[in-house]
Parts: sequence; structure tokens; C-alpha cells
Amino acid sequence: MELLLVEDKDSFRRLLARALEGSAWSVRAVADPQEALAALAERPAQVLVTDLRLPGMSGLELIRRARRLHPELRVVLMSAFGEPRDIVEAMRLGADDFLPKPFDLEAFLALLERLRALAVAPPPNPAEPWIAHSPAMQALDEGLRRTADSDLPALFRGERGAGKARCARRLHLLRHSATPYLSLQAAALGPDGPEPVTLQLLQGGSLLLARLEQLRPEAAPALLRAMDTPAGQAVHWMASAPEGWPLPAPLAQRLGTLELHVPPLRERREDVLPLFRLFLEWGAAREGRPAPWLGPGAERALLDRPWPGNIRELEHLAGRALGLAEGLVIHQLPELRPGEDAPLALSWPEDGPLEARLKAVAREAEGRILARVLREAAGSLPVAAECLGLTPRSLAQRLRDHGIPLEDEAWPSSRQVP
Repeated sequence: MELLLVEDKDSFRRLLARALEGSAWSVRAVADPQEALAALAERPAQVLVTDLRLPGMSGLELIRRARRLHPELRVVLMSAFGEPRDIVEAMRLGADDFLPKPFDLEAFLALLERLRALAVAPPPNPAEPWIAHSPAMQALDEGLRRTADSDLPALFRGERGAGKARCARRLHLLRHSATPYLSLQAAALGPDGPEPVTLQLLQGGSLLLARLEQLRPEAAPALLRAMDTPAGQAVHWMASAPEGWPLPAPLAQRLGTLELHVPPLRERREDVLPLFRLFLEWGAAREGRPAPWLGPGAERALLDRPWPGNIRELEHLAGRALGLAEGLVIHQLPELRPGEDAPLALSWPEDGPLEARLKAVAREAEGRILARVLREAAGSLPVAAECLGLTPRSLAQRLRDHGIPLEDEAWPSSRQVP
């Protein structure tokens, strides 16, 4: 994993870099904050460790600019002169921790190990909206709250696109919001099951096995063995599967104890308009323009629609309506033909040299392409990888780099919204 160290004192920078030799970290150590930003524009890092007082730019400003480039970046601020207001501002900007100098190297390494787990499996964004105005969703939310009081594995049942993965993130936040969270497609598990190093990183956190119905028979025994290891017992297990899919007996004993039904969108009419407005706002924010209002005719059409594609269909329609909107009010909804998607809309990059702007635009475009191909592959990692000419492992890493969950839902995380 990549760590970017920004420290202007040569001796201390070399000391920290030597302490990480032979570890899981690939360290880039620089003294100048502008050089650090250039390094991040060229290649992303998972963790930024920076001093507060730097030449030409404060550590706080560096954090602000670095997280604009990579919102998922984990940050540690160091200083021998940290004022409480600086620490508060650093936390507001997204810093994960503050280290007062001088500090113990063992404590530094332990902090990095925790951040490594969070970088590999970041917890869901607590600000991700949870819309539950309908009686069906209010009942589900009550079920999630009761489930959060137990350590039992949870199985989410529902139609494709109904929001099973979103509900899993909600349960994780109700249980332990600051711990690692990882979603894996069950189809991606091999005969050896989940990697032991992954389970070690997830200690105290959650693992969602998405689309459990696609688990290969030869992977099931290894999965059950992994759940029984000490590392597996320290993980909260979750899974998603369609309604009516018969859970094999061995899996039923471990993953089928507690089932939660996720209602389809047609059973939660009270949530349709708030969800649609939310998608409009997110899309408009990406394009840097105000979100249009919905006219009465468009509202009626939304409420009358049967929504066979659930939330995914709602999101696609919102994207197309936004792309075709010519004024401040959407009076009529556009047609959404099978296979048709909203136009590709990219946000303007931060001010800077042309090369840096082009790299930022290319990165955002790559994320949009990956998400669309995964969706067109019905969430199948192997199929999407074949379409893109990548290996499943390489595609999985790229998806993680962009914060795109390997799940069976197309619900966009608010982490991806500027």
C-alpha cells in the first residue's frame, strides 16, 4: 500500500521512512507540500502523513487539497506545536488522527496498521442518506436496529436493485461505525475462501458477501471454515440473496439465522420522490449546477410508475431527466429505453496545470466507466473484467481505488458526491 510522508526536517523524515522498511507500506517521502500534491496527482496513495508546519503551505491546506484529489485518502497530522484549534480543523478536513511530536515509533506503526485496515475496507460514510418514510422501510429500519444489538450474521433478502447492500451499510453503521467494512462478491471467492489477511484487517468490522446465490460449491466449505477461525469469529458476517433462493443447509446454519426482507421500490411509494430528488441533487452537484424542480406532472408520473428495476431504474431515470432538462423545472419525464443510460457528466477539475487537470478528469471518467460496465454485467465481476480486458483481481483493485462497492446494488455512495 502507498504511504505519502511529508516532513521538511530531513533527519525525522529519514527516521520514519526507515521505520517502515520491510512493512506493508510503499513509502514516498518528500519535504515540500507542492511536491506532495504533484505526487498524488501522478499516483494515488492510501495514507498521507504530514507535518503541520511546512514551507510554503500549512499541513492543513495540504490536507484540504489532497482530499479534493482523493476523497478516500486517510490522513495523519503530526506537529510539535499543535494548537487545539489546529487539531479540530484537521479533523474537520478529514484527518484520522493527530500525533504530537515526539512520539513513540511503536504507536506510530500501530496507528498505521489501523489505517491500513480502514484504507483496504473503509467504513461507510455516516452522511450517506437513509430514506425511510414508507411503512415498509420503517419496519425494516426497526429490524436493523434490533439486529444491531446482536452479533448474529444477517442475510438480506430482496429483488435486484432494491437496496440490500445499502441496508448492509446501514447495519454496519448502527453496530460500529468507525470499524472496517468490506463487500465481496460471493462469486469471487475461490476454493480457499476469504484470504486470512483480509479477515485480520477486518477485526471488529463487517464483511458482506454479496449475491450469495453465486457462491461456487467448492468455495462453500472454505467459507465455513474461515468463519470458524479466530479471525473469522471477530468479524460481523452479512450476506445478500434473492427472495426465494433456497439457502444450502450448511450455509443456512451459519448465515440464515437472521433474515431481513428489503422491500422493492413499488412497496415504498412514500420514498420515491425523496429518492428521485436526491439523485437529481447529486447529479447536479457533479455538473456544478442547481438541481431542477419537479413539476406536478413529473411527480405523478414517478408515483404511477411500477419500478420493475427498483432503485437502479430510479437513479437512471433521474440521470436522464437531468441530462435533458432545459430549465429549472422538469415538467415531463423522459422515456428510459432498455440499455439506455444517462449522459456521461464529469465535474470540472481543481485549478492547476493542464496535465494535472487532465489526470483528474481521466480518473473520474475511469470510475464512471468501471461502474457502468459492472452494472451492465449485472454485478458479475468476472463478466465485467472480461468486457474490460482485465483480470477479476485487477478490476477489483481498480473498483476499490475508486470507492465503487463490489455489490449487487447500484446505489451511489455519498462519498462520491462533491
